[in-house]
Amino acid sequence: MKFAILAAGEGSRLAQEGVELPKPLVKINGEAMIDRLIRIFIENNAEEIVIITNNLTPITQEHLREIQKKHSIVKMTVKTTPSSMHSFYELKPLIGKGKFCLTTVDTIFNEIEFKKYIEVFKDFEGDGMMAVTDYIDDEKPLYISTDPKMNITGFHDSIENYNSSEVGKDGKSICKYISGGIYCLNEKAFVTLDNCIKNGMLRMRNFQRQLVFDGFKLKAYPFSKILDIDHASDIEKAEYFLKA
Repeated sequence: MKFAILAAGEGSRLAQEGVELPKPLVKINGEAMIDRLIRIFIENNAEEIVIITNNLTPITQEHLREIQKKHSIVKMTVKTTPSSMHSFYELKPLIGKGKFCLTTVDTIFNEIEFKKYIEVFKDFEGDGMMAVTDYIDDEKPLYISTDPKMNITGFHDSIENYNSSEVGKDGKSICKYISGGIYCLNEKAFVTLDNCIKNGMLRMRNFQRQLVFDGFKLKAYPFSKILDIDHASDIEKAEYFLKA
């Protein structure tokens, strides 16, 4: 199975708060975030690890080239894109066919939970399995509604958006989780991705909504906690979480 990392964002909020390194190289407990993901993916028997970074941070590119000398399964493409969905689109040729796991570079999660998630997905017969959490510490979380069997019924910008939707009125679904920024999918998803790009859509959340609209069978897989590193204060939170 292949793994993919979206690392083409600018990390502007971190920079504004005095963090000098590009986001992929920011260290959590002494380990750069992108190094941590690569290590975890290798430990989960990655066939290949494909990464997109932007052309504004040559230090990140050089760092990844050094990693490639040690790990030939790491592949890199460099392009500045307007959104994470467009970064995903640029990775599509490197991902190729079969099942894959895609993450944002700043996703912090428990490694044991991640291993179980990957093991479950390998035997999963549906179209995709999204990592979710009921721990909400995000400025603009993407809420996920599920039926009693944890099948995903919708993606919502807010609880109010869910409550006003048809799904929110059916009495059978719940909306207690948010997206964790980890997506396990298969090549079938590329058809929807192509159409999203063709229609001028932006943002991964719109791609995910389109998957539901297109009839994809998506399952929510709960993690106890997943953090994003958007602010300098998030670094300390992540270090505390991983040490606990």
